[in-house]
Amino acid sequence: MTKIQVYNTMTQRKEEFVPREPGKMSVYVCGVTPYSDTHLGHARPSVIWDVIKRFFRMMGYETYHVQNFTDVDDKIIQRSFDEDVPALEISKRYIAEYLASMDALGVERADLYPKVSEHMDEIIGLVEKLVETDHAYSANGDVFFSVASFPEYGKLSKQKLEELRQGTRFEVDPAKRDAVDFALWKSAKPGEPAWESPWGEGRPGWHIECSAMSLKYLGEAFDFHGGGNDLIFPHHENEIAQSEAATGCALARYWVHNGMLNLKDAKMSKSIGNVISVKELTKRYPKELLRFYLLSTHYRSALEFYDGKLEEVSKGWTRLNDAYRALQDDLKHAVAGDSSLDRETLEVLEKLEADLVSALADDFNTAMAFGVLFELVREINGYKHRQGRSEDVLKKASDILQRFAGDIFGVLQETQVQDDSLAESLLDLLLGLRQELRKQKNFALSDQIRDQLADLGVTIEDTPQGPRWKV
Repeated sequence: MTKIQVYNTMTQRKEEFVPREPGKMSVYVCGVTPYSDTHLGHARPSVIWDVIKRFFRMMGYETYHVQNFTDVDDKIIQRSFDEDVPALEISKRYIAEYLASMDALGVERADLYPKVSEHMDEIIGLVEKLVETDHAYSANGDVFFSVASFPEYGKLSKQKLEELRQGTRFEVDPAKRDAVDFALWKSAKPGEPAWESPWGEGRPGWHIECSAMSLKYLGEAFDFHGGGNDLIFPHHENEIAQSEAATGCALARYWVHNGMLNLKDAKMSKSIGNVISVKELTKRYPKELLRFYLLSTHYRSALEFYDGKLEEVSKGWTRLNDAYRALQDDLKHAVAGDSSLDRETLEVLEKLEADLVSALADDFNTAMAFGVLFELVREINGYKHRQGRSEDVLKKASDILQRFAGDIFGVLQETQVQDDSLAESLLDLLLGLRQELRKQKNFALSDQIRDQLADLGVTIEDTPQGPRWKV
């Protein structure tokens, strides 16, 4: 079996993936705070993990994916005040909007979407355990994690405790023993949602929520913990401290962080307001093109977005789709073949197939994999130009494109006109008529048919194997 290499943020190097359970892959991904429309920055990690799961399944693994909704949060509460609507109704509205946006992008749903509001017992139980073991302390209805009680604090982000203390510029809560301690439980404030606890009414801090839910559904030392690289500190660093202080075990085996999606050199962020909603984009562009764009850069790198960016990347996306559709048409006219050209091309295709697996096994390098797919397109176009028509060769190329560009990446657009048998028959009839006119040297009428079809969005291509059309 091909070895899968994963860049682990914890060790800052690529490591061979060794699952906690043979043949299984488990992942916890930090989900959205549902207080506004889902934007393209949210879509990036969702599409990335969608592809990673599909690849693991192709490699024979079972996958289990948990992704939370942070439905108890300051921003949700503020929006509930602004709209005079209960906070949980706000979150319910935008959870539905997020799921609809991911469906529109062809993202396979997670196996489980736990919500903070539904896991108060687990959260309170974890906080109690940390207090009992002197990793946390209560003060005036709040509970804080004692960072000094966890000597390994900073191991993910490579932050040094003394530097963090010196770098504290905000006003420190006088109830804290140390400026770097963070809240596990917050005492209730007027008008905010609150739950009963041993420390009085209140609500959980941000970090403890993910610890409680990941431990409940995935247990200790699950395979992957994912999220944007903006979560490395403080969120994931604090998750590690409180989880490992409570269990004595590693929280996750591999920490995988994607780069940010930047709009005009600034991180796309709802708090800044420079967002582009998935809902609006999917009205204007095919989901397959949006996925192609999101996967065109390695997941750990920043991804730039600006006006005209999708039009730029659509050239490559269109080329892949055109190649796949042309293969479907070529297969209708394929013949049995076993020439030296056929055998040579099959060997090249088999190598390219192996290169695709290698690219994805090398830290899920979708950008490299797209490069291999374009090599495949060049190879098969050259083969057909040299009069190659072997069914085995054409089917092999089609299958590779379908498996990787279609099944794993989700960037092959479903055919539309080609799926309508009547439209297909009529277009084939027009092509036959146009060919007859060309034989009769009636080029004016032949060109008129071509131009009027072009006005309808149908392009005619004259190839060595004869004319064909595409939408």
